[in-house]
Amino acid sequence: MLQNTFCHVPGIGLKTERKLWESGILSWYDLMRAASGDCRLKNLNRLEYYLEESIRRLEEGDSVYFARALPSSEAWRLFPEFRRFAAYLDIETTGTVGAADHITTIALYDGELISHYIYGYNLDSFIWDVQRYKVFVTYNGKSFDIPYINRFFDINVGGAQIDLRFILHSLGYKGGLKGCEKQLGLKRDGLDGVDGYFAVLLWDEYRCRGNIRALETLLAYNVLDAVNLETLMVMAYNEKLAATPFADTHLLPLPEVPRNPFEPHEGTIKRIMNRFIKT
Repeated sequence: MLQNTFCHVPGIGLKTERKLWESGILSWYDLMRAASGDCRLKNLNRLEYYLEESIRRLEEGDSVYFARALPSSEAWRLFPEFRRFAAYLDIETTGTVGAADHITTIALYDGELISHYIYGYNLDSFIWDVQRYKVFVTYNGKSFDIPYINRFFDINVGGAQIDLRFILHSLGYKGGLKGCEKQLGLKRDGLDGVDGYFAVLLWDEYRCRGNIRALETLLAYNVLDAVNLETLMVMAYNEKLAATPFADTHLLPLPEVPRNPFEPHEGTIKRIMNRFIKT
């Protein structure tokens, strides 16, 4: 889809892009040929320069170039070309205020490998592992996960960001990650009712009481968040395609959901819920 995209070129908005598609100009190469024979197109914001630059940047695998040029709601167009370099990322934190707040767990999934990181155990390994990827798919990651990671580790996570919050909201799906999952038919077997705040309670249960099942439940929740991002990404991509001329040619199959290496513990969830409700 990226090579059929023109809205990253200065001076070409979504309306102009649609007019180009309707006129039969469907790719960068189509537009370059049209520009060479049409002085109006040729002079439009140094069109040929930007198209040649796009071809070069794609050949170099420069995901950041396109992420910066595209509107946030159009970052989905990056996905197929950079999918093999993409990771689905989600973090959990203590939820406290100030210097005491910190990351508790991180889940990282690249479509094949699930990696998890735990505070006080292997959290620093994330710094090295994250460098393998060029694109990060998150939900609200632009506002929360990525800035938090950068501050916490004092690093700058490179690569492009596809924040599904903006893409799903542009499609009419709202209510947070869990709300979007429900609207799109994704289930959270064994983890219904567990949310970000409950993840804080699970961490407290593990750290204060030494309950390893609470940690396993937290990791199951964290990993599921990351894994579900791939399915949501494909669903959003396909739905976005429906409004383009490429719905029949560019459609992606839904991914196979991997087995979660962690299982939620029902007794621990009920016990924490009861304690929380009573207090």
